[in-house]
Amino acid sequence: MCTRAITALVAGFVLALSSFLPSAARAQTESAKPAVGSSSSKPIGKVVAATGSVTIEHAGAVVVQAGVSGEPGRTNIGDLVYLGDVVRTGADGRVGINFSDGTSFNLSSNAHMALDQYVYDPDGKSNSTLFNLTRGTFTFVAGSIARTGDMKVDTPVATMGIRGTTPHIEISDDGTAKFATLIEEGKSSILKKPAAAAPPPPDRGINRKLNICRGC
Repeated sequence: MCTRAITALVAGFVLALSSFLPSAARAQTESAKPAVGSSSSKPIGKVVAATGSVTIEHAGAVVVQAGVSGEPGRTNIGDLVYLGDVVRTGADGRVGINFSDGTSFNLSSNAHMALDQYVYDPDGKSNSTLFNLTRGTFTFVAGSIARTGDMKVDTPVATMGIRGTTPHIEISDDGTAKFATLIEEGKSSILKKPAAAAPPPPDRGINRKLNICRGC
């Protein structure tokens, strides 16, 4: 009787273990999968210039990319950027990013930019962009989205709608911002005044009449 009880107990333990192991295996497999953030798997742009300390944070995880000099914490030329990324530059950092619609951004030292929204389809009619600029100096040339869709840039003081201009934005640590529009290559912001019309020639007939009257 004791033997049967022990056998039944062992059999029950084996059944319980067999039902537990698949769940544990599934849990281990799922925990081994990388966390999926809100960023799109399709890149929206690429780093074309980088100097000094530049980092790109992907949604869900901080990515420290290899630098040009092989030092950690430096972004490499050719690195891809995705929707939801946050771009930061240090005191000595500068970075240039080209986006798929032709928009080009240059960030100077101590800058912070979040890529909150980016929808671009060359044949689409609902293209849109929303970049959040928190701190630093930014100069950018607007691409196709600004001309055919809805491009916006958010700053601590205002949200700007971009329509194909070349803005220059400076945001201080206290949140104050300065805005300017640069002159695009091949264009001039100076309007030439039309040539003034030549004054009409004097009526010499009046002088002749006066000369005639002078001798009366």
